[in-house]
Amino acid sequence: MARFLFSMALLAIALVAFAAEPAMSPAPAAPPIDAPANPLGKVADRPLYIDPVFNHPTDPVVAYNTQTKKWFMYYTQRRGDSIALIHGTKIGIAASADHGASWQYLGIADITYGQDQHPNDCTYWAPEVFSVGDIYHMFLAYVPGIFNDWNHPREIVHLTSKDGIKWDTVGKVDLKSDKVIDPAVEQLSNGTWRMFYKDEAKPNSLWYADSPDLAAWTVKGPAVTDRYGEGPNCIHWQGKYWLMADTDKPVGQAIWSSDDCTNWKPQASTLYGSHGDAVTNGDRAWWIYFGGQPVGTIDWAVLLTKPGEVMGMPMHAPATTSPTTSTAIGRGSSRNGLSINVVELKILNGELKFTNPSEPVRINLADEPKPKK
Repeated sequence: MARFLFSMALLAIALVAFAAEPAMSPAPAAPPIDAPANPLGKVADRPLYIDPVFNHPTDPVVAYNTQTKKWFMYYTQRRGDSIALIHGTKIGIAASADHGASWQYLGIADITYGQDQHPNDCTYWAPEVFSVGDIYHMFLAYVPGIFNDWNHPREIVHLTSKDGIKWDTVGKVDLKSDKVIDPAVEQLSNGTWRMFYKDEAKPNSLWYADSPDLAAWTVKGPAVTDRYGEGPNCIHWQGKYWLMADTDKPVGQAIWSSDDCTNWKPQASTLYGSHGDAVTNGDRAWWIYFGGQPVGTIDWAVLLTKPGEVMGMPMHAPATTSPTTSTAIGRGSSRNGLSINVVELKILNGELKFTNPSEPVRINLADEPKPKK
């Protein structure tokens, strides 16, 4: 009987102790396996990219790298905001493993063109990069030296690569001028390659040349005559060709559309940002650009979708401590540094529009974009 009473006492103590323990929270539900990602893509970083070396990235262009299964961004790695520091520049490379939402610095492109004569002071500007088959092609503006003004020779050169990092020289592109910069190449439906570029020696500076093979080029003349400009970019999207360029009027990017890539119709409203790259994925497209302009009273081609929404400017790069060797400020630059940003493009009533630069944007660059022929 004593043993029974002792056992019952122990049981009672155990029950009291159990009751005194705090109740355990239910285990959180495990996330679903292989939950589908947002089909619109991830929200892009804002700023999208800042060059960690000099804080002044400009002229971005993106191309898919099949070896790494990542997107590469190539850009002019400006050293600062003076004219002298806009010279002496290399081509930076950043990579994205999440369809363009975030970018990590890889280093500089391995380019040797012109360094036999200018081993320490050659200038590379505004790359155009795309792949044909298993070969990457780069068209690049080259300036032989570092200068404090814009009055020196420039040429466009053709390079190729097997990995998108180390580049071999094909040669200078003969465009019958020693003042050419800012190449942009588009392939027409008949297979012809068309290069748009700026010829600073001509009064109508946006010119174009054609090639059957990316080797021999024939200068055709001015692409447009209604505006003076530079930094062209051309895409074929939603059944039309679209040409964009930095121009003197209005500020920002002028926009033209065409059915044949020859006869261009100007659009009254303006695309935000400076020299950039429009990239498509099916029925979607994005504009990746550097810098930006004060909103002001410009007729922006902005697409506002929320009640009371007004256009704002994106966040830019933080202040830089880069040295300055000249007080002359370069085109499209800022003393507080520069950054690269992105907006999504839309077509509304036959015009190219862009989403609010100050609003989040989802981006989803293709895993395996359609290669050029």
